Amino acid sequence: MQELGSEHVKTMKRFFDALGSALMLTVLAIPMLIIAILIRATSRGPALYWSDRVGRNNKIFRMPKFRSMRTDTPEMGMHLIPDSKSCITPLGAILRKTSLDEVPQLWSIFTGHMSFVGPRPVLPNEKVLLALRSHMRVDTIRPGLTGWAQVNGRAELPVNKKVKLDQEYLHRRSLLFDFEIVMLTAKKVLVGADVHRDQQADDFVEEAVASTTQRPYV
Repeated sequence: MQELGSEHVKTMKRFFDALGSALMLTVLAIPMLIIAILIRATSRGPALYWSDRVGRNNKIFRMPKFRSMRTDTPEMGMHLIPDSKSCITPLGAILRKTSLDEVPQLWSIFTGHMSFVGPRPVLPNEKVLLALRSHMRVDTIRPGLTGWAQVNGRAELPVNKKVKLDQEYLHRRSLLFDFEIVMLTAKKVLVGADVHRDQQADDFVEEAVASTTQRPYV
């Protein structure tokens, strides 16, 4: 399998991203509308939340998600919020467990800000993670709806392990590897797999987030 570093395979990957996201947006239009109505009916606030995320080459873009949290929740990692479970709406718990809150990101894939597979896009205030990604050249990859780190622990991984997995994807990336990651993601979603946070998570993340100005995250 030809490595994704070649322009030909990059073009193929982008073609599949655009075509796949367009088809899925069409097929899922009605289910997405129903979810949006349920969100508005069960909690105060908009159905969609658009947040600034860091994309390829550290460029900022706006990423949509179905709102799963109260509108007064701080914009920071869930593991850094005291009693974070109380910030999640009743419907939001289901959306997060099934990963349905991520479905609107198909729009970001269609517009070219994201890919189906790649390192997850993070918040601009996650400075340590961003610095490590830049050092490992992970920032040169278009962020993804799912990725190698996600199927090996999702957002619960400590920062250093997450970047190590992202770097592994950078070196191993191929269309076949992308397909493997998509299949592993589907399996985890179907069986409701979840990974608890490693207690040795990087303490530097808290320092990075604490040093930034926070705004409501929903």
